[in-house]
Amino acid sequence: MPAPGIRSSTPSGSRVSGRRPITLCTGQWADMPLAQLASKAAAWGYDGLELACWGDHLDVFRAAGSPEYCRRQLAIVERHGLRVFAICNALAGQLTCDPNDDPRSDGFAPPECRGNPERKRAWGIESMKRSAVAARNLGASVVTGITGSPIWHLLYRFPPCEEEAIEAGFRQFGATWKPILDVFAAHGIGFANECHPTSVAYDWVTAERALEAAGGHPALGFNFDPSHLHWQGVDPSAFIRHFGDRILHTHMKDAAVTTDGRASVLGSHLNFGHPERAWDFRSVGRGHVKFASILRALGHVGYRGPLSVEWEDSGMERERGARDSLAFLRGLTCTAC
Repeated sequence: MPAPGIRSSTPSGSRVSGRRPITLCTGQWADMPLAQLASKAAAWGYDGLELACWGDHLDVFRAAGSPEYCRRQLAIVERHGLRVFAICNALAGQLTCDPNDDPRSDGFAPPECRGNPERKRAWGIESMKRSAVAARNLGASVVTGITGSPIWHLLYRFPPCEEEAIEAGFRQFGATWKPILDVFAAHGIGFANECHPTSVAYDWVTAERALEAAGGHPALGFNFDPSHLHWQGVDPSAFIRHFGDRILHTHMKDAAVTTDGRASVLGSHLNFGHPERAWDFRSVGRGHVKFASILRALGHVGYRGPLSVEWEDSGMERERGARDSLAFLRGLTCTAC
């Protein structure tokens, strides 16, 4: 059973022996066939891929039931000298606790679930359970993702809401996720929950409440992503030191706060990439996140898993961004880890 302190391991035979592996999360590349992306990632110098469970990269229902399908997907990755350390099922995870009552998340589930909040939820819960089995079949030890939230819309406490409404939201999260986490534990897989806006856990305080609501479940940890913490004013390195034995995986993603006194960090209803946004994501090393301090903190808490680049920068060509992010992290891992 996974427990706090379990880390993603470096597979034997990997080309990452003796140094920290750097992988690419494929979620922002799901429009590209896996074979094409694997070829590119290897040429850029990545050590592995964090397979997203959409596009043709990974179908968790097939992966959970077909060892042959898993062998074929792994063969695509391994023929380029890459490894799979983790899989990402964020879209299905969002459906588990989200109200699911508008069309924004319809594309996260199969067409027959669209427009039906509870069908989307049921599919999301089953998908998360299957992802634990899929990870095991692929030889990975971690599934990364998010959870959605039944109470995100209550973030600003006006109109006033009773504290019981907030407590009920955390109870709903616990009731929904404990059975999912039991499946993870049964298969020796950790769920790395990313602190993410619109999820139950989005900062330090809510991360602690989510752990408590899940009864401190041993299969529950965190996918550390500093970009979401930075713009909220949460210290990423301090977060690592506090939750050190629960850090199961990491996303390397940068952000920059560029407020001009007009727009706020709430987003101002401006889409990512809009020049008037007060903050936005950046290619790794191009924003304000202090990655050298983060890598030192990860080393201090004993994290030895991969650094997975989740590339998002609407102002940069993405293939250049993938290469640029890797080069930046390689330079840091020589001195800070």
